[in-house]
Amino acid sequence: MSEIRLYLDEDSQDQSLLRALRARQVDVTTVNETQTEGLIDEEQLRLAATHNRVLYSHNIGDFCELHSEFLVREESHAGIALISQDYSVGEQVRAIMEREHPSFAVSINTQRLGRQVDGRIESR
Repeated sequence: MSEIRLYLDEDSQDQSLLRALRARQVDVTTVNETQTEGLIDEEQLRLAATHNRVLYSHNIGDFCELHSEFLVREESHAGIALISQDYSVGEQVRAIMEREHPSFAVSINTQRLGRQVDGRIESR
């Protein structure tokens, strides 16, 4: 069983990705499954935090900004994992499983997100 617990937001809940993660025993749920479609990003992040889940999204800009806002307010969350939707399902799964993919930005327990280089976020 994977140690990461994911919450896939509205723009990242591709069924192929979901099946691939579950086939690898990743503990994952989606906004569809929790019936929370339409909540704003901050509410989605708070919901994920309530359930100790890392929010997974392709919405890099908004969640980087939201993460910064949480830091300023000294609030915490379970983590944010971001990757461009330009990557294949296989590349996304590898990034999640390895958490060291060069285009994968992750914040666990409000550590700083990676930096943006050449239009993509790099992990630190």
